[in-house]
Amino acid sequence: MKGKIVFFEGEKKFGFAEEILPKVEDGAVLTKVLCTNICGSDIKNWKGTSSVGMGDKPTCQGHEFVGEIFELGKGVETDSMGQPVKVGDRIVAPYFITCGECKACKAGRYDLCENAYIHLGNNPSEWPHFGGTFASHYYIYPEQMFYKVPDSVPNELAVGVNCAFSQVYYGLERANLKSGETLLIQGAGGLGLYASAIAKEKGAKVILMDGVKERLELAEKFGADYTVNISEISDLGERENLVKKLTNGDGADVALEVTGFAGAFEEGIRHLGIMGRYVVIGINSTAVNAVISPGYITRKALTVYGVVRYLPEYIHKSLKFLEKYQDKYPFKDFSERKFSLDEIGEALQMSADRKITRAIIIP
Repeated sequence: MKGKIVFFEGEKKFGFAEEILPKVEDGAVLTKVLCTNICGSDIKNWKGTSSVGMGDKPTCQGHEFVGEIFELGKGVETDSMGQPVKVGDRIVAPYFITCGECKACKAGRYDLCENAYIHLGNNPSEWPHFGGTFASHYYIYPEQMFYKVPDSVPNELAVGVNCAFSQVYYGLERANLKSGETLLIQGAGGLGLYASAIAKEKGAKVILMDGVKERLELAEKFGADYTVNISEISDLGERENLVKKLTNGDGADVALEVTGFAGAFEEGIRHLGIMGRYVVIGINSTAVNAVISPGYITRKALTVYGVVRYLPEYIHKSLKFLEKYQDKYPFKDFSERKFSLDEIGEALQMSADRKITRAIIIP
């Protein structure tokens, strides 16, 4: 039996391949892809501006997905939380492996595994062929964890869990956000909105900043107590005074950066109060620079948390969160448009042009 694969090959070039489904090794799982998202990193790969997907060799792409177990390798009887699994069950897996052998893994920091991406962006002509979720099937390696999707959580909600949702959930808990504290979120995209809902259920007050009116209106539905339109309040000093006013002069306890804009770092540390904690997720490229005033970090005794991935069990935590709160927050508003696998070119272009918030591919 053959399956279908989308591959990227050079700047804005993609193609399709068909390969025989691989024999599943011991401890591995082969899934049938039920749906997969186009993430911001997928667009960068398609444009050729990221290390995964650049060059002239074909590479498998896609990582946000929900899969149905198609075949279980020998010895696989439960998911990574010990829940029994069988063919036909829906599952989600992190897009990276945890080798268990590197310094980070031995310290329990599986989010920093030094071998996390060894299978990412592989060539579709090479075994096991189905190394990306822009395909009919997706291969989960023995070193990869995976988690069963609760019956009540629809595919359209679960599909983003293994990237944005788990990452912000982990980031907020790394910073130990507590009830009664104030969280300032920079950016009202998907990550910022997820963070707002999580923070509200922790009992925190949320201030959310963005420059797009429509995003801020949606942020209010995700629990934001205050929204700040940086397009209307363009002066940083004025925004700084406003945040102090909203926090009784103290500043925010925790700030979360999910903009990807390096200049946001300076503003984030200025909005924090004494002993504040800053979670940086969006600024993940070493090729960008920004002018900052490190004295704010010193004088306020700030702690900065860089979050590049997450501990895999946060997928399970995120699925449980959605199971409990899916009707309280408008998560389904993220599912803007669906495309077939054959329409992926149109989906990528519309996503890159920001004509749609999120494209979901149904193979």
